Amino acid sequence: MVAGKQQKKSIKEISPIDVYKLLPKTNCRECGEANCMAFATKLVNGEYTIPDCPPLRTDEYSHLLQELGDLLAPPVKAVTIGTGERAAIIGGKYVLYRHDFTYHNPTPIAVDVTDGMPEQELVERIKAIEGFSYQYIGRTLTLDAVAIRSTSGDPGRFAAAVRTAAAVTEHPLILCTLDPAVMEAGLSEAADRRPLLYAATEGNWQEMAELSLRFGAPLVASAPGDLALLRSLAATLTEYGISDIVLDPGTFPDAGFAGSIMAFTMLRNAACASHDELAGFPLLGTPIAAWAGEELSREAVQWKETYMAAMLLSRHADLLIMHSMEGWALLPQLIWRFNIYTDPRKPVSVDPGVRTFGSPDGQSPLLITTNYALTYFTVEADIKSAHLDCYLIVADTSGISVESAVAGRYLTAESMAEALRENNAEALVDHRYLIIPGLAARLSGETEEASGWRVLVGPKDSSGLARFIGERWPPKDEE
Repeated sequence: MVAGKQQKKSIKEISPIDVYKLLPKTNCRECGEANCMAFATKLVNGEYTIPDCPPLRTDEYSHLLQELGDLLAPPVKAVTIGTGERAAIIGGKYVLYRHDFTYHNPTPIAVDVTDGMPEQELVERIKAIEGFSYQYIGRTLTLDAVAIRSTSGDPGRFAAAVRTAAAVTEHPLILCTLDPAVMEAGLSEAADRRPLLYAATEGNWQEMAELSLRFGAPLVASAPGDLALLRSLAATLTEYGISDIVLDPGTFPDAGFAGSIMAFTMLRNAACASHDELAGFPLLGTPIAAWAGEELSREAVQWKETYMAAMLLSRHADLLIMHSMEGWALLPQLIWRFNIYTDPRKPVSVDPGVRTFGSPDGQSPLLITTNYALTYFTVEADIKSAHLDCYLIVADTSGISVESAVAGRYLTAESMAEALRENNAEALVDHRYLIIPGLAARLSGETEEASGWRVLVGPKDSSGLARFIGERWPPKDEE
């Protein structure tokens, strides 16, 4: 693959000084930082985005936006699908590897419906897509878009399916047909929704490009298995005036899947390492292709689709289209996506402070834990399932779990004593007993000395809290 223009710097090479020169320099602190230089540094580090500077959103400083946007533009263009609060931004990647820089814009996962479905079945499937959610360490994981496929080839049936879908969901829509006449019929029912059009090919690109321009909709360029043709299509569409392009290099099941992964990797490497502008568009993965592979049982096809989706998530897919609706097929993708798109420099944490469970009073238990998200939400779930009335102090351990926080001295006798003072624990309860995690048992004596509170060593696993409280609370004077 031939590299394009090479002059663009990666974000790691951009100096905060370069960014500072294009900021208002008001030091207004509206962004939460002490001055504009601090904001510039965090902007380069990916901790802020340009809209996080309120003055830049005013007319007075709007002239700086274009230059700043050009300076910080990622090698992979960001493309918006849909409108309003549910709009999905795909792409916008700066680096090839997550450990180099935080990934932005988590990969939306779309599930398909077809124009061959009876209307009621189509509506029920869309409602199932909208209603699919899972609570994972305090975050709600959901599906993100609806892909409407024309299996009938009939413009009227496709238009009816799009009309029905647009009426029952605000999720972004992906319109899937290679027939421009069918696509136009569907677009006429969703003209104000900014759907993604799938797809422009070597044979229909001009008609699809005309529809994209007329309706202001982003367009997929598709050339499965042929990166040279895909790049040529991207160049042709760009010259034709299409700026919001998504690339489909093809997702092949079975023996061809290794080649699919290689194609995704080559495109993203060309964009981020070689700054090839024609490769610098979001990538569409279609693990739904598993259903068109070898004839297997339904469960075997779902397994295939599931591992294809997970590997495409790992190898730079910016948008996925799936068919399976079973939880075991979708949850791995949602959880894996969540983990990929966290900041590798920052542990996933919750805010420190006091949490109240049930209806505690002055004689209720007082517990302490760390602010590592997985630890906290596990403890929270166990407390709630046991229906305990208690107070829980969440100590600031920089988002590190109990055992690691104790080993790294993020959780110490002094820090627990400080947490008691900061959270005014004496006003919460009338007693002076603190239940610490079992994994922090070796800090019990030191904590009593540092805080003046009596310490009870709780279970190592919070699932044992119900039994522990039942047997050990209220504490006996001799303890």
